[in-house]
Amino acid sequence: MTMDTRDDRCTVTEESAASREAKRLVSRRQFLKLSGVSIIAASALGPVLARSATKPLIIIEQARGIVIADATKCVGCRRCELACTEFNDGKAAPSMARIRVNRNLNFGSRGIQMGQNGQGNWGNGLIVQDLCKQCPDPVPCANVCPKDAIFAKPPLNARVVDAEKCTGCRMCQRACPWEMMSFDEDRQKATKCFLCDGKPRCVEACPAEALVYASWSDLTRATPPRVAPTAVIPAAKAAARNDCLKK
Repeated sequence: MTMDTRDDRCTVTEESAASREAKRLVSRRQFLKLSGVSIIAASALGPVLARSATKPLIIIEQARGIVIADATKCVGCRRCELACTEFNDGKAAPSMARIRVNRNLNFGSRGIQMGQNGQGNWGNGLIVQDLCKQCPDPVPCANVCPKDAIFAKPPLNARVVDAEKCTGCRMCQRACPWEMMSFDEDRQKATKCFLCDGKPRCVEACPAEALVYASWSDLTRATPPRVAPTAVIPAAKAAARNDCLKK
């Protein structure tokens, strides 16, 4: 399905969505499965998201590129984080980089509870770089956004945040199982990896060649989630997606 035909094929009226919810017709496709972690269909964010329940869910086209990391080569210098923000944001702000090294530097992705049995400098020395997976459809961050501010930007179809539409609600941050959505506190806008339009600055900056820009492959099932997402899609909006996929 192309983005041009999205409105024609995916629009669901408020009346039909309400009727569907009243009848409690639950489809397998109404549950989002992210790396084997099912999103619970009840959330404190539900009432807020319900305001966009009549909107169709966007069917996002497949990304064409991805940045792949080799943890065995990473030396933990964090130049990739600096390169990311200096190029994209015009400032040295590693905390909002679209690549995450610092959080795994000492104990790895499973945190301090692993102690010397974990990864990182205090464990086995393996420093894991966290990167956006450019998720295949359904894209968690895009689907929960009440303003439809996250879209696939041609020609790479990288998932991009439209800053003009973003209201800074942070729902996308709650939706990502790998916590890869960044947030600019100065601008109060969400941001994420958009592959630097095909020339990822993190890849260019890495002195150890631990990062590679490659053709897209699905890494969502191979990478354990860091957290269980707390942002969910309302039943009516999920039903709109289900109807679209049936056509």
